[in-house]
Amino acid sequence: MIRLIGLVRLLAVGWVAVLTPTASVATGQESTNLADVLRAKFASALEANARQTDGVVGYVVIDVESGDRFARLDGTQFPTASTIKLAVLYELLKQADEGRVALEAATPMDRARAVPGGLLYELTNPSLSPRDLAVAMILQSDNTATNVLIDRVGMAAVNRRMAALGLAHTELRRHMIDLEAARRGDENVSTPADLARLVLAFHRGEGLSARSKAIGLEILQKYKQTPIRTGVPSEIAVASKSGELEGVRADAGIVYVPGRPYVFVAMATFLRNELEPSGALDQLARLSYEYFNRRATVSKYGRQLGATYR
Repeated sequence: MIRLIGLVRLLAVGWVAVLTPTASVATGQESTNLADVLRAKFASALEANARQTDGVVGYVVIDVESGDRFARLDGTQFPTASTIKLAVLYELLKQADEGRVALEAATPMDRARAVPGGLLYELTNPSLSPRDLAVAMILQSDNTATNVLIDRVGMAAVNRRMAALGLAHTELRRHMIDLEAARRGDENVSTPADLARLVLAFHRGEGLSARSKAIGLEILQKYKQTPIRTGVPSEIAVASKSGELEGVRADAGIVYVPGRPYVFVAMATFLRNELEPSGALDQLARLSYEYFNRRATVSKYGRQLGATYR
């Protein structure tokens, strides 16, 4: 009889357990955000691709609207290659706002600063405005145009301006193609986080007049086939600057996906494969576009917003 009563009690407890949701059953079933799962997969894919690269890769990817951020080695100094030209452009625009530079005033180019890497090296005595030089510097990564602008605005002024923006790890240390300075270790350097901050300053017009903001973005949005554009349709605007040196690649900018613009900065060094100039960054850029384009075109449940079926 006692055993029978115990069995009845045990069964009663079992039925209560079945009918009453427990913490172990509910956990993971009620709070999972589907978009968070996709986000985690994207973060893992970025990390896996960077880790598999035969070299050292750092990056920052930021959702401009929400501030959502993906990063790796983002506070580590890398050689910038030509992405340092973003800092030169910003200082030029600031000095134009301050009345110290006339952007449209053409002057004969100083041949003493002519170096290989761009059309201006091949010209004899062109007269160009600072704005023209800025276009050549960003669109064609013209090294002569860059050196002329560095002399015009001053290397120390560029560094002071970057420090004032909070870019404590960004340093312009040498002119373009100054091999002696490079051998001394005077490399131009920045971090993925600093370059992302600088790109956002252009996007927001931070510290710039409305006119200078418009000029800066117009120049940066001129079409360039660089890693950041991997997978991005040509009709989508991209404001960016890339760079490459021996064993070094970098790209920094904003991709204006409608409704979901994002910052993309990737820096790579110690690369072994010189025959594939952008291979270290292409896949990171493609993953980023695919993720943000997907987020821009679906509901919070993942349904394609443009679908015509029900």
